[in-house]
Amino acid sequence: MTMILPTTMAEATARGRALPLTVLQPPHGPDRWIGSIGVGFRLDGEQTGGQVAIVEHPFPVGALVPPHVHTREDEFSIVTAGAIGFRSGNDEVVLEAGGYISKPRGELHTMWNAGPEEARMIEVITPSGFEKFFRALAEMVESGPPDPGDLGKLAEAYGLFLDPTWVPELMEKYGLNSPFG
Repeated sequence: MTMILPTTMAEATARGRALPLTVLQPPHGPDRWIGSIGVGFRLDGEQTGGQVAIVEHPFPVGALVPPHVHTREDEFSIVTAGAIGFRSGNDEVVLEAGGYISKPRGELHTMWNAGPEEARMIEVITPSGFEKFFRALAEMVESGPPDPGDLGKLAEAYGLFLDPTWVPELMEKYGLNSPFG
């Protein structure tokens, strides 16, 4: 059987393949810092037709992500190294490499390094768009400690709401660093 491959994007779309093939070979670009954790950009919405974005987060020992709520996207995380703790509502779980978790929009959640070495996770964000928040935040952090007012405006622009209520409890319970510097 002979297979005829499309030669243009219009042909690919007409045959049911709306997106071009995107390949990201290692090594990946350098991680950028967004506060207590880093972010590595892997696939942006422009490469996926807005369907998903994929980022990778390194978690240094003691790292705690501020508790927050997404209003526009769902997140799916895969722990690839170390151990990462997750809290959503009253539920807490620690996942090691190979563990998966979903974090639905509208639900307050947080994450932290739950082990004695750097941890890493891949985050699938759907729909895409929130990766742009990470880029803007990285630029803010690289320019010096972000102004709380500017950080609040950025979060609001992306439908993100921070709620630091759990921070003191988690810091004490797990010996974590403040996510606010």
